[in-house]
Amino acid sequence: MNRDLHAFRQNYAKGALLIDDMSAHPMEQFAIWYKEIEEDGGVKEPNAMTLATLGEDGFPKSRIVLLKEYDQEGFVFYTNYESEKGVSMAKHAKIGLSFFWPSMERQIVIKGEVRKVTPERSDRYFNARPKDSQLGALVSDQSTVIENRQVLEDKMTALKAKYEHEDITRPSHWGGYIVTPVSMEFWQGRPSRLHDRIRYKLEDQQWIKERLAP
Repeated sequence: MNRDLHAFRQNYAKGALLIDDMSAHPMEQFAIWYKEIEEDGGVKEPNAMTLATLGEDGFPKSRIVLLKEYDQEGFVFYTNYESEKGVSMAKHAKIGLSFFWPSMERQIVIKGEVRKVTPERSDRYFNARPKDSQLGALVSDQSTVIENRQVLEDKMTALKAKYEHEDITRPSHWGGYIVTPVSMEFWQGRPSRLHDRIRYKLEDQQWIKERLAP
């Protein structure tokens, strides 16, 4: 199968980035951009982000996870600690995140170090989830091989009956991570592929802004 995509072109002309107009702290700039993409409405899940980790087999792997919180310290998401990505992050704390918001012709590329959030923080989020989502964390031994989908359906049915009149406690193998950035690049598409790329880099506990060639 051969598919020629050479003629596919997109002209980027929706914005520009001036380094002097950007916030001193990258998380403040992220908050500005996130508010703008929410107001734009062109992306269904603007909190969807690509998480890249280094696997036990030596290969990097990327997948989409959902950002659930962010603050000056970094980006928070939740998952199974025993999943493939959980095992990878336990051994290799340096990871990558990226956001792509095509409706505004923007992306953000992040390098950071990941660690678990406190159990109390994980409990608060877990307790706020819908009950079916809580059950999902119990049902799935994430990333393991299963015989068929019916295995999951049967386990979900059994757990729904078990917890019909009971609260669900967060399982110890499930919780949150926070990614503290050391580098954040803000990318704005521009005409003629002369894109704006402004990178924040942490040096001696200070954020340095610099422009990169496209």
